[in-house]
Amino acid sequence: MAPVLAITGMVARTLMYRSFDPVGEILKPFVTGPNRISISPPRRAEMTIDKKLWRNRKERKELARRLRSEDPGLEVVHPCARGVATCIQRMQKALTQMNIQLANVISDLSGMTGQMIVRAIVAGERDPRRLAELTDPRIHASKEEIAKSLEGNWRQELLFVLQQEVAMYDTYQRRIVECDHELQKHLSRFADTALRPTTDKAKKKKSQSKHHPQFQLADELLRITGVDLTRIDGIDVMVAQTLLSEVGLDMSRWKTEAHFASWLGLCPDNRISGDKVLGRGTRHVVNRAATALRMAATSLMRSQTYLGAQYRRLRSKLGAPKAITAKDHRLARLVYRMLKYGQQYVDKGAAYYEQRNRQQQIEFLRKKAAQLGLTITLTTP
Repeated sequence: MAPVLAITGMVARTLMYRSFDPVGEILKPFVTGPNRISISPPRRAEMTIDKKLWRNRKERKELARRLRSEDPGLEVVHPCARGVATCIQRMQKALTQMNIQLANVISDLSGMTGQMIVRAIVAGERDPRRLAELTDPRIHASKEEIAKSLEGNWRQELLFVLQQEVAMYDTYQRRIVECDHELQKHLSRFADTALRPTTDKAKKKKSQSKHHPQFQLADELLRITGVDLTRIDGIDVMVAQTLLSEVGLDMSRWKTEAHFASWLGLCPDNRISGDKVLGRGTRHVVNRAATALRMAATSLMRSQTYLGAQYRRLRSKLGAPKAITAKDHRLARLVYRMLKYGQQYVDKGAAYYEQRNRQQQIEFLRKKAAQLGLTITLTTP
């Protein structure tokens, strides 16, 4: 099926009948929508179903990821924070209005200790000391401090609100489990892909987050694609599933990795009029795959890897926004190569990048000194 080009308004009257997309296929004009042009590449029906299931799951779940800007006090919440996140926030608001300062001693109300205390309150327990006994041993605060934070006024209307939010929270959790079962059933229908042999050591797996699906999603994605996208630093199984559900498995729709990065809206788009540059930057593209890659790029700040060292250098030189976009572009190219050519990603480490960057700086200084008629001699400390 050929992709469709949607054209409206004056653009429809001035555009030629035949146009070509980056892949080289003929686009058929189709009039719809208010004054915009959109291209819908052909997709396999299986991946379309996978995308719908994954988006439905994300609407039921907060991914608990926050992109910190240059201002440490400013946080931008991921736009998929719905459903479960709203219930947790309303639980916290009801507790705060009852003067129960549980957030001062417990960082996550959706954790084991927070949920045990909240459900005990809903069940009718009002003794702060008995509630403090429900805390997990890993909580840093003492039981006396937790008991003091649980001294509230226990207003009846707020207890009712808390009970309603707990019931809604459980409903969302059941819906998420249903989405996980359906997603697992759908992924099992994909054919196996021959795994590419690797000679390096396998990447050490992190403990599974509570936001991850309740089945081995990483193994399913490895079986379907034949490559492990989570070997790329910053990309976890959630980001990998988002990429595959949005992009699909057929990378032949983009001739090169440059076309793929352009489709994600990660390439420069200089606005020029009369040989004068009016503005610089990337195109504004609403793309879930690009958003997932931006979240992955942000997590490289403290990563002791090659990509992490490169991101920190770019951040100190260009600033956070441009550095995130640059690493987003880099991650997109790596994902394209792995999915299309079956290449495995091997991390060379932060020390290798620092040494390589040092050699580049030395060569630059030598060339600069030679232009000035000077000579640079290296000395060992």
